[in-house]
Amino acid sequence: MSRFAIRVPPLPDCWESCGNCSDGGLAVAAVLVSTGQRLHRFDPIVLLEADKTTLEVPTLEAGCVAQVCVAVGDRVSEGSCLLVMESGASR
Repeated sequence: MSRFAIRVPPLPDCWESCGNCSDGGLAVAAVLVSTGQRLHRFDPIVLLEADKTTLEVPTLEAGCVAQVCVAVGDRVSEGSCLLVMESGASR
C-alpha cells in the first residue's frame, strides 16, 4: 500500500485575471468523505467556496481515506493538503 495526498488543484486562470471569485480566498464548505471510507476514481471529496463560486474537488485515484486534513470553515489555497489516501487498501 502506498499513501498519497489529495491537494487543492490549480485554480482556473480566470480566477486570477478578474479577481472576483478569489478575493476572499477559498474556504472548505463541505467535507464529503470520512476516514476509512473507500473511494473510486472521480468521487467528490470536498466542496471549496470562493466569494461567487463553488468548486467540487474529486479524487483522481481509487483508494481508502487514511486521514482527512481539513474541516468545514478552514481556509485553503492552491496546493493545500485536503486528505491522505492509501492505494490498494481494503478496510
